[in-house]
Amino acid sequence: MLQSYAILILNQFEIEKLDHMIPINKVCVYCGSGHGTNPAYTEAADIVGKALAEHGLGLIYGGGSIGLMGQTAKAAKAAGAHVTGIIPKFLEEREVMLHDVDELIITNGMHERKRLMFEKADAFIALPGGIGTLEELVEMLTWSQLGRHKKPVLLANIDQFWDPLISMLGKMRKEEFIRDGMEVQALSVDKAEDIIPKLLEAAKSQDHDDLNLASLQIPLEQL
Repeated sequence: MLQSYAILILNQFEIEKLDHMIPINKVCVYCGSGHGTNPAYTEAADIVGKALAEHGLGLIYGGGSIGLMGQTAKAAKAAGAHVTGIIPKFLEEREVMLHDVDELIITNGMHERKRLMFEKADAFIALPGGIGTLEELVEMLTWSQLGRHKKPVLLANIDQFWDPLISMLGKMRKEEFIRDGMEVQALSVDKAEDIIPKLLEAAKSQDHDDLNLASLQIPLEQL
């Protein structure tokens, strides 16, 4: 069992203080274009989509209509959320572009897609997904680590999907590739119902200094 500290992760009772965090109005959700083998992933996507609408938040996502991506968008749209799809032209057919959105942006390539998703979103959620989801998540964590943004990034660790990544970050910490002052900062929750409340609580704690806040390094064995 790894004993090192991997990542600045907050459990459901603790909030990480993110300096100068802007209010959350639109949330970018990274997730797979497939459903995966665990029905809990699809259920989580549906819950997140509905929760965005219930809390008056807009969805920024990858523009497809299939998999967890499509599930999240359709649930959000049906519940009344403003949905923005951003998809590269070459993926229109492969990811079966969803037309029933409030704003549809077709980009020339992946770099433009990711840039627009970053610029339009105030926070990021990573649901289960494949290598594309992993790449998008890690890029946001890296930019945060380097001080390029202070937008919250949340791992939706449904059925411990992201545990291998957290373990890998622990090894990086142990080997001192992640050093003091260069921690990887993220929120993490295990239950889909807690995802949006966690983001909003983090934002509220920044606006109102009425909570006992601390950045905590949680041992991997406690995650």
